Amino acid sequence: MEIREENIINIHNFLPHRKPMLMTDYIPELTKEKVTTSFEIKEDNIFVDKGVFVEAGLIENSAQTCSSILGQSFFENPEADTKVIGFITNIKKIEIFSLPKVGSTIISKASLISQFENICQIYCETFLEDKLLIRSEINLFIQEVIS
Repeated sequence: MEIREENIINIHNFLPHRKPMLMTDYIPELTKEKVTTSFEIKEDNIFVDKGVFVEAGLIENSAQTCSSILGQSFFENPEADTKVIGFITNIKKIEIFSLPKVGSTIISKASLISQFENICQIYCETFLEDKLLIRSEINLFIQEVIS
């Protein structure tokens, strides 16, 4: 997938995560039912061990990719100082096939299966080029934090 700057959506408008826990760099595609994210694995990433992006990093990348579908409704106004909190409520299914190395750019694609208010079930696959790294079904809950 070629990532062109004019097509990139600012990830900070859809996720509350910030470094060092931000596991997505770009959103080349986002609709109410689908999202595609891109993430370059750097050596200083907290989920890198011995030059490899470990399982927990792949799961966190998948969860953040999925949560941008649900999170977009909270971040529609980029000027607002919206604070949200989200949780993985259930990982229904997860299969990890391979771990990417430092310097790799992974592409994650997620689709909404079902949603009820702030709870949703999402299917996600992450690839390194054409190689499937992880496949999962994740249930998420997200809500605005009112101070």
